[in-house]
Amino acid sequence: MGQIQSLEEFLNLLMRRRWLIIAVTLLGMLLSAVYAKSRPDTYLAAAVIQVEVPTVTGVAEGEAQPSGAAQLLQTIEQRLTTREALLAAIKRHDIFARAPGLSPDEQIDLLRMSVRFENVASANGQTYGEPLVIAALIVYAELDNPDLAARVANDFAQGILDETSAGQRLRADQNVAFFREEESRIYQQLAELEAEIAAYKNTNGEALPAITDTKRDELVALDAEIRTSSQEKLALQGEAAEVSKSESLRETDRRLLEDLAARIDVIDAQIAANTARRAQIEAELVATPEVERVLSGYDRRLQQLQTQYEVSTQRMAEAETSQRLAERQQAERFTLLERAITPEYARPSGGKKLAIAGSVASLLLALTLAFMLDLLRPVVRTAAQMQRQLGLAPVISIPDLEQPKLRLGPKLRSGSGLRLGKGIVKMLDDPTKPLLGLPRFAVFATAATLVLMLAAAAIS
Repeated sequence: MGQIQSLEEFLNLLMRRRWLIIAVTLLGMLLSAVYAKSRPDTYLAAAVIQVEVPTVTGVAEGEAQPSGAAQLLQTIEQRLTTREALLAAIKRHDIFARAPGLSPDEQIDLLRMSVRFENVASANGQTYGEPLVIAALIVYAELDNPDLAARVANDFAQGILDETSAGQRLRADQNVAFFREEESRIYQQLAELEAEIAAYKNTNGEALPAITDTKRDELVALDAEIRTSSQEKLALQGEAAEVSKSESLRETDRRLLEDLAARIDVIDAQIAANTARRAQIEAELVATPEVERVLSGYDRRLQQLQTQYEVSTQRMAEAETSQRLAERQQAERFTLLERAITPEYARPSGGKKLAIAGSVASLLLALTLAFMLDLLRPVVRTAAQMQRQLGLAPVISIPDLEQPKLRLGPKLRSGSGLRLGKGIVKMLDDPTKPLLGLPRFAVFATAATLVLMLAAAAIS
């Protein structure tokens, strides 16, 4: 810190640069007060929109009814604060008529900062996982003209009401159209799948799982018939062999042999037919598991489509109910609870805080300037500084000699005005005559500072 390395040296610096510090501080306080006073007054107007619950609900008693007011209001706020919407509002109300030098972008930024929306949550609170329930919306407009602030707040509030009314109807119509189209699409898929299932069953009718037990019973019956026919054939063949053993066959024997041969042929035909049918049934039973797998896949797809169709039908019914409620204005509504009125008083502009901050900054700047001036002229002023800088202890220290006091007589000699000024300065800062136990300059500087702070407070 150069020459300032102790509290005594710092106080010595304040004494030597007191007039610079006082002058810069007073000037900064005056400029801060003037700037705080020059700030324009702003007026705040507010319009209140109430979110009314539906008069007709489509849920059972005790169930929570979801509300889309928060999302809808957020969407509307974004629409109302777009560039085109803000430019239209500026032209409609001629907001910046007294500031023609502003560009369109600057006007849009100023209006966007001047208008804000504040949601008021419902007293019921918010359930975890449920959307935020809004009870009211407050539209604020802060401008330098009270009438203009009220008009702008009411304009944005009316814009919200118009957008919500049209938005609810449009959303209800879109929901009905979507679910109606979805229902038609799923119904068409169901019809196509049912036709495909019917065609597959017709193609594989003999291998359907529903007749598997019948096929197995028929297979058992065929096996029994084949065994019976085989036994009967063996019996006929044995009888024919006995008849053929005679050396001389009579006519009756030959007729019997012919009859036995015919009966054996009939039994062979029966056995062949039953065997072919048995092979066919076995082939169909082998294909049954594959047919059953395909039909199970069809059943799953059919069940999924039926579930989707039921959900779609239920949603369409709810959408049609919401559409009718929106048309009759019996759904969740937004009403203008309180219009914005012209404010009578301006908002506090923060002039007092600015004046105090400016005063503190001025004092810091004055101290910095005094310190910088002391650094630019590093003079050894005390014995401690000399001993610290040179390592030599001074033998004697010659104090400053005071000038003779100014004496005013009835006749003033030439140069008496200069001596009078020095006398006033000496009166203000006479270390031999403290005031209230403090140096006089400190008392007078504190008094001047308090007077300027009170003036700044009165201005704000």
